[in-house]
Amino acid sequence: MITRTTLLFLFSLLSLCGYAQTTKTVRISVTNSSSNNKVDYPIVLNLKDLNLGFVPKSAVVMSGNTEIPSQLDDLTADRKADELAFVADISSRGKRNFDITFSTQKKEQEYPSRVYAEMLVSDKKGKHVPVRSVTIPGTSNIYNQMHHHGPAFESELVAYRLYFDQKQTVDIYGKFNKGFEIEESQFYPTDEQLARGFGDDVLRVSGSCGVGGFKGWNGSKAIHIDPVQERTMRILAYGPVRSIVELEVNGWNYQDKEIDLTTRYTLYAGHRDVQAEVFFSEPLQDEVFATGIQDVKGSVSYSDHNGLVGCWGTDWPVNDTVKYAKETVGLATYVPQKYVVKEAKDKPNYLYLVSPKGGNYIKYYTTFTSKKEKFGYGTSEAWFKHITAWRKDIETPCVVEVVKSNNK
Repeated sequence: MITRTTLLFLFSLLSLCGYAQTTKTVRISVTNSSSNNKVDYPIVLNLKDLNLGFVPKSAVVMSGNTEIPSQLDDLTADRKADELAFVADISSRGKRNFDITFSTQKKEQEYPSRVYAEMLVSDKKGKHVPVRSVTIPGTSNIYNQMHHHGPAFESELVAYRLYFDQKQTVDIYGKFNKGFEIEESQFYPTDEQLARGFGDDVLRVSGSCGVGGFKGWNGSKAIHIDPVQERTMRILAYGPVRSIVELEVNGWNYQDKEIDLTTRYTLYAGHRDVQAEVFFSEPLQDEVFATGIQDVKGSVSYSDHNGLVGCWGTDWPVNDTVKYAKETVGLATYVPQKYVVKEAKDKPNYLYLVSPKGGNYIKYYTTFTSKKEKFGYGTSEAWFKHITAWRKDIETPCVVEVVKSNNK
């Protein structure tokens, strides 16, 4: 005969089982076959490919006895993690193993953040209110209600912002010293902050694509993403390892078609370059788009005519030519050859025309330096040498393999 006490015990046991923690440890190897050291190399794992059997709420990455800061990111807004990301140094011709323990138990990990992101809306009293996502009809314009005109994000080396309007331009903020400034300066440093050595806006982008902005192409020049039915800007990830920012448009009337697309910019810890991805809602046919860099006034340019374009120039960064001095910057964008249609030039830009070529995805990279950086590149020769090596580094990725997994 089963007593009441026994039933209560069994019920308690079942309840405990229902809340039991599930874990799985995966060992991966990361191999660098190139002759150069990979510093802060981004390692990204698609969780679906790992077949964990559960949705992880936390993960711990170990290299031997050392814990490596990492983050789980939900990229589809379904409150389920899609990717794990971390950065690590991989020596030339070297290999490193990492043991990653995924768990169904949520764990608050306090890693020092090496990136930062913010998006702020200004209220009637001028207070800046943080937001994660903003959607507006295509006929609306809240460019001036968005503080710094859209999301801003930074690593220790550089900072970027994206314009929340039809231009969707990528603008830049240069620093004298490595560190974080956007949370305090909010892209517009005060006189006191400038006196302390803060950086500031170093490029007047006007109607150009800035640094790696994604544009349409009308046959002779780059055009803005307009008209559209709806625009959205969102921040998907705030760190500690990477910041991810998206610009989404629905119903773009382009070349007699309606196109839905999302442009995603990812900035990793320790990096000055940004990875740009363009997702179309459906495969395209022969549509052509444009990206590249601004032709800075009086700039000298460099191109390998095979996907890489750069420039070095000096100009006023803002319309105020009394308070602010001219700034010298180096810009670059690299598009993998499989997306390149041809090289092009219009009045404000050095460009590559690009196409998904029957697909629904384009990936490219963009970067910059400011001459004021104490840690950067001081001449056009140094900058062009760097971007040539940068392209080569992108083209020789590490190989990431799962070598062992077990459940607990």
